[in-house]
Amino acid sequence: MERNYYSTTSTFVHPNELNWRTAFHEAGHAAAIHLGNRQKQLPPVFFEIHVKRPVNAYDDFFAKVVDGNLIQNLPIAVVESFNDLSDDNQQHACQRAYEADVVNLLVGPLAEAKYVSIRDDEVFNINLISFNALHNYGGYSDLEKALSYLDHFIASKSQREEKMQELLLQAFRFIDNRRHWKCILNLAHYILDSQQEIISCDEAIGIFDRCLTANTPFRSVSYPFLFG
Repeated sequence: MERNYYSTTSTFVHPNELNWRTAFHEAGHAAAIHLGNRQKQLPPVFFEIHVKRPVNAYDDFFAKVVDGNLIQNLPIAVVESFNDLSDDNQQHACQRAYEADVVNLLVGPLAEAKYVSIRDDEVFNINLISFNALHNYGGYSDLEKALSYLDHFIASKSQREEKMQELLLQAFRFIDNRRHWKCILNLAHYILDSQQEIISCDEAIGIFDRCLTANTPFRSVSYPFLFG
């Protein structure tokens, strides 16, 4: 899961601003993989956040979530247990995993979109967000992968579009949850502030766990500059 850095649009994004957008994008993926799967009582999956930090003025900041796809990492015991289910139940179990992965893909660009709306002091709600609009928030590869996942289960284009809207709403509700957004916000800061090239799964989960304790403050975004 990684942000697309190139777009068909000609809109210029300042490098410092792109760093913030990237951090929120990848923090969204990571939060959804851990917290979203746990909320749905799905098996935990391993992931890491790989970060390339600039060493000079000509280098770019880059980050991506590596692994974290539930359907590719179901424990062997869970996969083997599918054999004890009827064909319909096997299909349902696999579909739950695919749909969870789709939601986790959508949360990345949605988190970036919410960051931008907060930065610009604009209203952020589901009525202003469409599937195609997420292309503007580094979501091209995420959306392509999400569509390919749904192709495995839904043959009808209209039904796929209906299901995608349903899953987009689930992803929106995830980041609209104040506790989840708090986790995304704190991990985004950590991605930017840490000097590590690899942020482990355990480190990210530790940040989430601390965020969800009652005494952890809600961090604000310290913007490096303002935009006109």
